[in-house]
Amino acid sequence: MSKSKKTRIQHVLAVEAKKQLSPHMIRLVLGGPGFEAIEFKSVGESPATDQYIKLLFLPQSAAEAAQLPEGLDLSRPYDMDALREQLRTEQMPATRTYTIRHVDHENSQIWVDFVVHGEEGRAGVWAKNAQIGEQISFFGPGSGYAPRGEAEWHLLAGDEAALPAIASALESMAEDARGVAVVEVRDAAERQPLDVPAGMDLVWLHREADFSPETTMLAEYLEELAIPEGDVQVFVHGERAQMKRIRRMLVDQKGLERKAMSLSAYWANGRIEDQFQAEKRTPVGRIED
Repeated sequence: MSKSKKTRIQHVLAVEAKKQLSPHMIRLVLGGPGFEAIEFKSVGESPATDQYIKLLFLPQSAAEAAQLPEGLDLSRPYDMDALREQLRTEQMPATRTYTIRHVDHENSQIWVDFVVHGEEGRAGVWAKNAQIGEQISFFGPGSGYAPRGEAEWHLLAGDEAALPAIASALESMAEDARGVAVVEVRDAAERQPLDVPAGMDLVWLHREADFSPETTMLAEYLEELAIPEGDVQVFVHGERAQMKRIRRMLVDQKGLERKAMSLSAYWANGRIEDQFQAEKRTPVGRIED
């Protein structure tokens, strides 16, 4: 007898506040009664610092919306089974994965930071135009990483997409934690004030341009970085091609153990998330050789 597929719980929260963090990053504070049903993740005894949720978006353009059947129930949480009976695959709600920047249990809120590039993308455009009171639904959270207090040295690294998780990890560390956090952003205007332990170095890399294989600096910087021997914990996330290069370098050149790393791709240059997720099941989408 085959095992039944576990039903995923769809949570619904509303936009309660909005803040422009930098020219290309917006924070939405989401809250409401649905907060109490969210099962936040831990790694061992520590709260996870890269908790990710999968936001659900229906087609947003007027042309796309016009193709939807009349009388379609679009109230949240979406009835996914009912929608599958009425919609083509490409019309179904699209998922976009984002890290929870902060969980505010006292106010029953979560913070989610969005990288916004004009009118490109689905989630970023939604965040840019989101109104107070507007609802959003999502699956999750999931997670698998939290800084270990016993680790002798930490390496945190990534681009803008990884900045929320890196910031959350730094905030959770003890003041005597040692290591380095490396964050690549477009320029100095994209920096954010971070709570960094005294023993951690924070390095900002400025591309001075939009991301491209030619302008990115992260992999080259890490190749030159001296990593001490001992118990080293690694969290590196970002663009897929760069993550492949960095994984090979850390394992083959630096001698780190793959199983001790949290290293994966958050996105892929030239791919929307639907393509990116589909390619994870193919050789081109795998970080491992």
